[in-house]
Amino acid sequence: MRTTRDDAMAALRTWSAPGRRAELLEAAWNAGETTISALAEAARISRPTVYADLRCRGIDPDQRHHQEDKLTTIAIEGMNGTEADKQAVGEGLRRYIAQHPDGRGLVEEEGRLFCLHLALYAYNRIIEATAKEEATRRDRDRALHQVEIRWEALSTAANWHAAHHTYVVAVDAARTAIDAWESAAAALMDAPAMRRGVGNDRVIEVYEQYIVGAGHPPVSTPDIIDAADEAAQLRDRLEATHARRTALAAQTLGLTEAGAR
Repeated sequence: MRTTRDDAMAALRTWSAPGRRAELLEAAWNAGETTISALAEAARISRPTVYADLRCRGIDPDQRHHQEDKLTTIAIEGMNGTEADKQAVGEGLRRYIAQHPDGRGLVEEEGRLFCLHLALYAYNRIIEATAKEEATRRDRDRALHQVEIRWEALSTAANWHAAHHTYVVAVDAARTAIDAWESAAAALMDAPAMRRGVGNDRVIEVYEQYIVGAGHPPVSTPDIIDAADEAAQLRDRLEATHARRTALAAQTLGLTEAGAR
């Protein structure tokens, strides 16, 4: 799931207009990317230049108070949506019986605990899947950016063969990163939907009352995300570009070997 931080970093990687770089660095910083090396790599500039650009935008890079909001898995009434909840449900029912010796409302309480278990399962699974998708998306975008950086470095490399090998390794790493993101995105697509309908209205009621009502942030899954299609497009572009560059590199290598004879 693409975030504001991802968009800011993508824009930073493609800056070109004079004066635009500092503005984009500020946007990336405010979106949560406060790692100087990551900003420098994305903008293709030195770390001192990043510091200077941030300061010209009124940002003190040494004061990194901004923290990206991160959702974390939760537990309520001893349950977290796993198999271990069986014990917590049993303990909860025993407490209820101790408080209501006549057993009145026991069936309803058992239903509430079961729905809370299901709601926690869905909530925590969405959080974990979202975090994995966002992390692998960032790794994917960075890997693709590295391919461009390594290719550009060939133009001025003192050791062309070593630099070309580094480029080839970067292409392979990008393939791996795309695969990892596709897997994480597919898992996010398969995560339970936290919305009413399909027979889960009671679970959503418990989610709204005991999870969101307790102050935990609401969660949701993307309505539409076609991981396979997006990954296929990325692979196609990567391979097509790599094939063209391989042909160019072969010409350069041929000229180099001819000159050495």
